[in-house]
Amino acid sequence: MDIRKVKKLIELLEESGIAEIEIHEGEESVRISRGSTLVAPQATHSVPQPAAPVAPPSEPVKAHLAVADNTPSNDYSGEGHVINSPMVGIFYSSPSPEEPAFIGKGEAVKSGEVICIIEAMKIMNQIEADIDGKLLRVLVENGEAVEYGQPLFVIEIS
Repeated sequence: MDIRKVKKLIELLEESGIAEIEIHEGEESVRISRGSTLVAPQATHSVPQPAAPVAPPSEPVKAHLAVADNTPSNDYSGEGHVINSPMVGIFYSSPSPEEPAFIGKGEAVKSGEVICIIEAMKIMNQIEADIDGKLLRVLVENGEAVEYGQPLFVIEIS
């Protein structure tokens, strides 16, 4: 399934009041849920399980939606421009383990320049800088799983 379709489904889920959506396309399927932070491919040959009884919410819906919001808990905006992850996946700082990082602390970065790769569903997605500046901080480790909206870099605007 194309990653752009998955992104669009996430956007639709965020804009609507729907808690969960599951889409099947041929032999591939994707389930996206507000309560979960993972978008996981699933096999279509699953055995249906009985639904568990649903208890009424013990907290107001507004508070529940705030928990599901992927707003970063750490605010780095006071340090400079923050580049957040546009998707869920695995963060890679270089094109391969043998090669140097795309960008290092203190180096200049140009808008449109590739600064990392995020692997999502076995697709390597190049993430580009959205501003010119100097890299102040890398906020994640190479090979670390990242969430949608998670801060990745802090850039000093030039």
